[in-house]
Amino acid sequence: MSLTITRDAYFALVGKEIGISAWHTVDQSRIDAFADVTEDHQFIHIDPERAARETPFGATVAHGFLTLSLLSVFSYEALPKIEGATMGVNYGFDKLRFVSPVRAGSRVRGRFTLTEAKMRGPNELLSRTSVSVEIDGEAKPALAADWLGLLYFA
Repeated sequence: MSLTITRDAYFALVGKEIGISAWHTVDQSRIDAFADVTEDHQFIHIDPERAARETPFGATVAHGFLTLSLLSVFSYEALPKIEGATMGVNYGFDKLRFVSPVRAGSRVRGRFTLTEAKMRGPNELLSRTSVSVEIDGEAKPALAADWLGLLYFA
């Protein structure tokens, strides 16, 4: 997202939906690449024939951590930048649930609601964002989380 807002404008967004990312396809090649990087080669992720035959999913599914890792790109696309911020870091999660499997070939996107924003010092802002990863055409999200981030100011 190219929108840049002031800190005060950001604080005013608490309790509001602040962004939705573009759709991203989670195809088999992305799942296979993630399996290689993480060395998690469980058949439900990398063997389409066996996954179709032996799982209730009917196809291979993305690793939950692959879906989680897409939050970074979703946030770059959906969240405003804050004037004067020099960097932001992932501070973790207070709650994270993998709700529904992401089948190979599915499209997913992130939906963000700012639930808390507070200064932890003169140059450090803690934000809490409720995020869900939606699966195109599915009623339930792939995941739901309370994501914490720290923004630093000069």
